[in-house]
Amino acid sequence: MRSRSRTFKNRIYAQFARVGKALSSPKRLELLELLAQGERTVEGLSREASQTIANCSRHLQVLRQANLVETRKEGTYVYYRLADDGVSRFWLELRALAEERLAEVERVVRDYIELKDDFEPIGCSELLDRLRKGEVVVLDVRPEEEYRAGHLPGALSVPPGEVERRLASLPRDREIVAYCRGRYCVYAVEAVKALRKHGYAARRMEQGIPEWRLLGFPLEVGGTAG
Repeated sequence: MRSRSRTFKNRIYAQFARVGKALSSPKRLELLELLAQGERTVEGLSREASQTIANCSRHLQVLRQANLVETRKEGTYVYYRLADDGVSRFWLELRALAEERLAEVERVVRDYIELKDDFEPIGCSELLDRLRKGEVVVLDVRPEEEYRAGHLPGALSVPPGEVERRLASLPRDREIVAYCRGRYCVYAVEAVKALRKHGYAARRMEQGIPEWRLLGFPLEVGGTAG
């Protein structure tokens, strides 16, 4: 009986370890975060993650073998996506655990993401309420491909580096809220800095599309930068 019990434990923990092994690479965690924004081609992922296509493909295969991602083919392109919302939720919980247990996480954030907010970053619930009241203008400052995959209702697509070029089209009589991929994405930080430099009232949403989606809040799909 003891031998049977040990065999069971060895086999079941070996299966759990497959997921742990798949998540043991920083590059694979970055790919999960990118895919939490929406499905992407291997080429698009390799570009955003600063990897060669060959290395990116190998990392994606490891994630696929652990059933964390799925694929579809369109012509000559292979598109990857998270297997389901459970994977997105697990990634956010893993990140939260690291934030809680590792002081180094906050030190890295302080070293690289410096934004002295006059106001606290706005949360998802407050932003949705203000959106419905027409009190804010929302900027999606992620790459346009991610905007098309899913964005906040009424959000304007202003891809990275485009904020200053678009200033003339932004109203000054309403607060502007910029969002990107989440807390560890610098696009929104850079956008808010640029807006404030030119006298706009601007804040950032600290969360990203994955948190917004998991809260069951509405998303729009499609559209282009205008």
